[in-house]
Amino acid sequence: MNRSERTTKLTKMAMLAAISLVLVVLIRIPYPAAPYLVYDPADIPIFIGAFAFGPLAGLVLTAVVSFIQAFILGGDGLIGFFMHFVATGAFVLVAGNIYKRNKTRKNAVIALICGTIIMTVTMLLWNLLITPIFLGVPREAVMAILATVILPFNLLKAGVNSIVTFITYKSIAKFLHK
Repeated sequence: MNRSERTTKLTKMAMLAAISLVLVVLIRIPYPAAPYLVYDPADIPIFIGAFAFGPLAGLVLTAVVSFIQAFILGGDGLIGFFMHFVATGAFVLVAGNIYKRNKTRKNAVIALICGTIIMTVTMLLWNLLITPIFLGVPREAVMAILATVILPFNLLKAGVNSIVTFITYKSIAKFLHK
C-alpha cells in the first residue's frame, strides 16, 4: 500500500469514527430494566470499518471512539472506555477475522452472529467483575441480574447493530473501496 492509499484509508477510517461519535451523541436510549445501560448505534460504523478494512482497523476505530466517547464526550471515564473497548473490540476481532476470509453475504451473517455471541459472553464476564465497582454494589447483586438484564441488553445492542450493519454495509462499502 503506497502513501496515498494509506492516507485515503486513514481518512475513511476517521470519517467512520466521526460518524460513530455523532451517533453516540444523537441516539442514546436507556435500557428500561437498568437505566445505566444505554443503547447507542455508535458501533455500527466500527463494525463497517472492521468489515471494510479488517479486524485490526476495527480495533483501532474502537480504541479511538472509546477514548473520545469516555473522556471528551462525557462518557464514563476509564471504566466506560475499558468496557466499550473490550465489548466492541471482542466483536470486531471475531467478526472481522471471519468476514475477511470470505466476503460473502452468508459469511457476513456468520461473522455478525459470532461477533454478537462473543461480545455478549465477554460482557457477561466483565460486568461480573467491573459493575460492582462501577455501581458500588455487591457482586451478588450483579450476579442476580446477569441473565435477566445484562445478557438481554448485550444481545439486543449487538444484535440490532449487527442487523443495521448487514443491511447497510454493501452500499457503504462501495464508497469505502473507491
